[in-house]
Amino acid sequence: MKTTTLFLLAVMSLLAVTFAAPADPRMMLNDGALCMFSMHCKSSCCHRRTGTSLARCAPKAAETEKCSAKSLYGSYYHCPCEHGLKCDTDWTIGGAITNTNFGVCKDPNNSSTL
Repeated sequence: MKTTTLFLLAVMSLLAVTFAAPADPRMMLNDGALCMFSMHCKSSCCHRRTGTSLARCAPKAAETEKCSAKSLYGSYYHCPCEHGLKCDTDWTIGGAITNTNFGVCKDPNNSSTL
């Protein structure tokens, strides 16, 4: 095999292991634990304060808290909303790429908050 092929196989294997979700829920990380991807956190939110800070598992955003729309990345600057709430934001492709689609968590069943 060529060196390029071996290199690609090694990179693909590394990515498969990195992006694999933990098979056992007991292996998922608690809030406060260092993380790389939200899928490894029990809360499903790997939060970082700045682009250069370490990311840690954090609870999802509650009603009226600042939130991020679903991201293409494995971590968020603001966690997505708790189950049943909606992040009221204007989703844009540019915002998804730069991880800046921020909004406020609102209850979609309460018409006065939307």
